[in-house]
Amino acid sequence: MPDKKFFENLSGAGKAIGVLTSGGDAQGMNAAVRAVVRMGIYVSAKVYFIYEGYQGMVDGADNIVEVTWESVSSILQVGGTVIGSARCKAFRTREGRLKAACNLVKCGITNLCVIGGDGSLTGANLFREEWSGLLEELAKNGEIDDEAVKKYAYLNIVGMVGSIDNDFCGTDMTIGTDSALHRIIEVVDAIMTTAQSHQRTFVLEVMGRHCGYLALVSALACGADYVFIPEYPPEEGWEDHMCEKLSENRARKKRLNIIIVAEGAIDCHNKAITSEQVKDLVVSRLGYDTRVTILGHVQRGGTPSAFDRILASRMGVEAVLALLEATPETPACVVSLSGNQAVRLPLMECVQMTQDVQKAMDERKFNEAVQLRGRSFQNNLNTYKLLSTKKSAAELPKSNFNVAVLNVGAPAAGMNAAVRSAVRIGITEGHKMFAVTDGFEGFSRGQIKEISWGDVGGWTGQGGSILGTKRTLPGKYLEKIAEQMRTHNISALLVIGGFEAYLGLLELSAAREKYDEFCIPMVMVPATVSNNVPGSDFSIGADTALNTITDTCDRIKLSASGTKRRVFIIETMGGYCGYLANMGALAAGADAAYIFEEKFDIRELQANVEHLTEKMKTSIQRGLVLRNENCNVNYTTDFIYQLYSEEGKGVFDCRKNVLGHMQQGGAPSPFDRNFGTKIAAKAVLWLSKMLKECYRRGRMFANTEESVCLLGMHRRNLNFQPVVQLKDATDFEHRIPKEQWWLKLRPLMKILAKYKTSYDISDSGQLEHVDRSHPAEA
Repeated sequence: MPDKKFFENLSGAGKAIGVLTSGGDAQGMNAAVRAVVRMGIYVSAKVYFIYEGYQGMVDGADNIVEVTWESVSSILQVGGTVIGSARCKAFRTREGRLKAACNLVKCGITNLCVIGGDGSLTGANLFREEWSGLLEELAKNGEIDDEAVKKYAYLNIVGMVGSIDNDFCGTDMTIGTDSALHRIIEVVDAIMTTAQSHQRTFVLEVMGRHCGYLALVSALACGADYVFIPEYPPEEGWEDHMCEKLSENRARKKRLNIIIVAEGAIDCHNKAITSEQVKDLVVSRLGYDTRVTILGHVQRGGTPSAFDRILASRMGVEAVLALLEATPETPACVVSLSGNQAVRLPLMECVQMTQDVQKAMDERKFNEAVQLRGRSFQNNLNTYKLLSTKKSAAELPKSNFNVAVLNVGAPAAGMNAAVRSAVRIGITEGHKMFAVTDGFEGFSRGQIKEISWGDVGGWTGQGGSILGTKRTLPGKYLEKIAEQMRTHNISALLVIGGFEAYLGLLELSAAREKYDEFCIPMVMVPATVSNNVPGSDFSIGADTALNTITDTCDRIKLSASGTKRRVFIIETMGGYCGYLANMGALAAGADAAYIFEEKFDIRELQANVEHLTEKMKTSIQRGLVLRNENCNVNYTTDFIYQLYSEEGKGVFDCRKNVLGHMQQGGAPSPFDRNFGTKIAAKAVLWLSKMLKECYRRGRMFANTEESVCLLGMHRRNLNFQPVVQLKDATDFEHRIPKEQWWLKLRPLMKILAKYKTSYDISDSGQLEHVDRSHPAEA
């Protein structure tokens, strides 16, 4: 085991970091700027805002300003970029870059953090390559002295990609993409209700001039009838195919049609396909009442989602670490996300690959373009194709297998999207799909019925659990469940749920010795707001809950901005798992988060009160403290509220808020819809494979550990793990995994709230290379 590396050994003393946003704005840029500023100041570096992107760097003067900790207060929840962004012609010329170099040297800035798209990052790399030549020219012109040339000989550059289009290769998600999806899905959900009323067809145009990610994922997340994207143009004769598909859907009693068009959509001859063209086609061929909605800049606006805030905060901190560790030989790098890992990649490798996608599209090599976009994009496209087209009975394979789907545990937003996906993929695979209502309890009572393709239409955007769910475990109903499985000839089982689903599969697995009916392939997909299932870093529903917490905290902070000197204590759900409290604190910019996984005592509570007392002396006169519902049996929410009220008397007053079941409700977020859809599809395909392998001599017999699995997201991949093998990784008393990846992010929240802490950066610092096959899956 290599020695752990902590960032305390890195010092920014004597270093100056400049941060700028360039190109198109994106929600979450402010969170990245905040993280760079605070992490920079934390390690004793000087940090400068460079206003108006490269234009500000060229113009200099009061466009380059040293900032303090308070300068970035209250910007976490603001969309766009508070330091401005502009496209700059001057920086494209050598004279412009000469002026920019001179302005940076005057401030002593030799470390640049650039937040923008591939054009902005390419410009930064060219600037870095020319740096020593520019300084020599400045010295020759007498604008700087020779000592400055030596002192500021090297320029280090780290990039973060801020772009709502998610069009940059090398990262799973760019800053702003998730928030843009939130805007699109909010509009689609609203449009669906009016379209349903009037039996209308809606053509929605979304952004994405060169990249179809937003169009594709929103089509997947809302179950659109048709989607047009630049990387995968429709085949010759698409007009007939689309009209045929729309009329088939109407014939199946569907009252609305949604068609999503990326603004850069093309046909296979590279000719543009516009939303108006699609509308005219539907009206002339089918006579449907059709409307066009162009979302435009709405997608760039609004508050950033919890995902974007956390992503940008992680990237900002990683960018500062990369600058502190940079040497003259280090190539310019970009901080990326792979799975749930922050990684560093060579900037120009990513830019080259991004440009290769466009080149492949220009040359009409569309399969290559899809492949270059990465495995995540390919998965989205393949899943969409499987779910959107119903095969005729003649085209379907005949498997003669019956697969049952049920929800277990508490409801979680995104469960319905997972059920829809599972049912449709199962039917496509030739299976008969059965829906079980009310979990294992319903199973024992025979609440089982066959479910068809059309039955799950429109389920993706519905919150809660349409099938109904209960926490009851199967243990006391084993005989009745076995009987129902025999009656309905169930050959495989898909369980979508939380910790109870995991315990339930363990019980069914253990009962195989007594009941042959349980000797079938079984798989579980984690769905719980608590995100406490072992074997998976993420659960369906956790992202929606996190957004609810973040939105509520934003509103609460606004209420405090009027009254001043107020601290809010907020209780979150999660059982004993602190995921929601910790990540909610990171996304909302809280001052502290109390969780069960990190023990705390009265001294720490006292230190937090003192910390807030000091904070009230600054211009930021409000506090936010999150507490996980089961973090400590004695230090309850009431206790902490009373302690803070007493100790803060005369300095600040307190309010408390228990968020409760609102965290379980609401429409699922785009992430949960997409994750639920893809993970359930993968689970059913695995069941199909296992059914073929385990069917011998006319009967099903699966009794190995490997035939009862949990499908979870771990680091960068979706993995199937036998539930029995996960026992050792589980704390059954507190219903949490023994090791949880997000605990590594805990110091991040503390650093950004100005606490001295220890931060393990053993995973950081390795410059990886771009994998042309893109390793991350979900």
